[in-house]
Amino acid sequence: KLIKNQSNNFMSKKKKNNLWQYLLFGGVLLVLYATGAMPHVIGFVQKGVLKTGLMNPKSEMLAEYSDFSQLDSEENSLQEGRYTKADYNFRLLDENGKVVNLSQFEGKHIFMNFWATWCPPCIAEMPSINELYNEMNEEVVFVMISADDSFQKAKDFKSKRNLNFPIYQIAGPIPELYHSNSLPTTYIIDSKGNLALKHIGMADYSHPEFKKFMKSLL
Repeated sequence: KLIKNQSNNFMSKKKKNNLWQYLLFGGVLLVLYATGAMPHVIGFVQKGVLKTGLMNPKSEMLAEYSDFSQLDSEENSLQEGRYTKADYNFRLLDENGKVVNLSQFEGKHIFMNFWATWCPPCIAEMPSINELYNEMNEEVVFVMISADDSFQKAKDFKSKRNLNFPIYQIAGPIPELYHSNSLPTTYIIDSKGNLALKHIGMADYSHPEFKKFMKSLL
C-alpha cells in the first residue's frame, strides 16, 4: 500500500510538472504570436535548415531541372522552344511611391521574388537573396515584391534587417503568368524575355550552383 501511495504521488507530481511545461510552452507561443515575433522565430530556424544544405531546392523549374546542380551553361539550358515568354505588363510602386513598370527592365536579367514579412520561409531566404544582390546587382535587376497589406511594414522590415535590395508594392493586376498560391515564389527572367526559372518555396540563393546558373545567363 505504501509503495502504491508513493507511486500515485510520483505520477501526480509528474502530471503537474507536465501541465506546467505545457502552460509555459503555450504562454511562450502566445507571447510570440501577440508580439508578431512568431514568423521571425520560425524564419530563423528555417534559415538554419537552409544552411545545412538539406533544403537545396527541388524546384518547379520551367526548364525542367530537378535541382541547382543541373543548372549549367546557356548552351545547355536555353534550348529553343523550352521557355515561356515573360509578361512585362506589371505595374509596381517603389519605396518612394513612384510607379514602376516591369517593362522598364525589359532587356535585362530579372530576379523577381514575391514575399511578405509574415512569411517565415521568406524571412529565412532573405539573407541569401541579399548576398546574391550584393554580388550581382550590376548585372541583374532585383524586383522584390511585398505582399504585405502595409508597405511601410515591409520597408521597416528591410531597414531593420539591413537588406540592400529594392522592394516594391503591387500597383496593378498581377499577370496570370505570375499567379502563385504560395510565398515565397521566385521568377528568373533573362535578357531575351524568357522566363528561365520558377521556384516555389524557400531556397538558398547564395548556393554556388545557383550563382553559376545566374552567371550562365549573362
